[in-house]
Amino acid sequence: MGRPRLADVAAAAGCSTASVSLVLRGAPGPSEATRERVLAAAEQLGYRPDRAASLLARRRSGMLGVVSDVRSTFHSELVEELLAASAQRGFDLLIGARSPARDEGRAVETLVDSRCEALLLLGTTSPPAQLVELDRQVPVVAVSGRASGVDSVRVDDERGAREATEHLLALGHRAVVHVDGGAGEVAADRRRGYERAMAAAGLEPRVVRGGHGEAEGAAARAGLGSATAVTTFNDRAAVGLLDALVRAGVRVPHDVSVAGFDDSPLSRLAHVDLTTVSQDVPALVEHALDLVTTRLDGRVGPAEVVLAPRLVVRGTTGPPENERGALSRT
Repeated sequence: MGRPRLADVAAAAGCSTASVSLVLRGAPGPSEATRERVLAAAEQLGYRPDRAASLLARRRSGMLGVVSDVRSTFHSELVEELLAASAQRGFDLLIGARSPARDEGRAVETLVDSRCEALLLLGTTSPPAQLVELDRQVPVVAVSGRASGVDSVRVDDERGAREATEHLLALGHRAVVHVDGGAGEVAADRRRGYERAMAAAGLEPRVVRGGHGEAEGAAARAGLGSATAVTTFNDRAAVGLLDALVRAGVRVPHDVSVAGFDDSPLSRLAHVDLTTVSQDVPALVEHALDLVTTRLDGRVGPAEVVLAPRLVVRGTTGPPENERGALSRT
């Protein structure tokens, strides 16, 4: 037997398909007795709404636009998860690439022109006012990033950076530096988490200019000074910094400990083995699609979902060398 249809539920419940549709959508009209018969019939038959058919009936495309940074392995992981999860909900994805040669604005313009019903912006770089204006044209969900005035789903970036810093402090480090992520609200949240952890420990925070990529992370090595530990804006910057440290003959974590943010696939490679803050990719994706679905179904107003981060301790962090020796003697 094939997948149960709306007509099958209607026949089993002894009512019209219109009544079944109203009941399953929670719309007013049918009596309580009819609702009970429809729900019982749907459960008995194992009926699940066909979202793709529903979209077609309402003359909707079912196409979602996703803007992703082509250089980010973390964004690649998000896109892979989105492809699987969106297909289960009857959506298809159109990917808009963001790169140094192609900014977010151009990617968004292409997706809007392609009649996407909603946009999911991964790690958006657009100003809040611009996002709000875009949201007036098509529903926008910012994924893995703070975005005022539009729907967003993210981890608590400030808490994640604070926990990474507290981990280094608990190991005995006192000269802890933060490699910044530049402008943007996510970078500000992560910087603030580091600063608050340092302040709580009675230590002076020191922020070094960085960025989102490996090159910026590598360049930040020149500003480390006497630091024995470093938190970075993201894993890409951390990997760039690790490469620069190795080339300079600096031992990690014996001489300098390094912590990233994202828990990207790159960080999990055995030769990288990066301590980092994990973002729950399946949860980010499910919440993002929930926000898209409810917006398309008529919800009004921005909603924000904030998930708890999780510190993943690997091989790039350890006690400072002098503390390491003291620990080995106790």
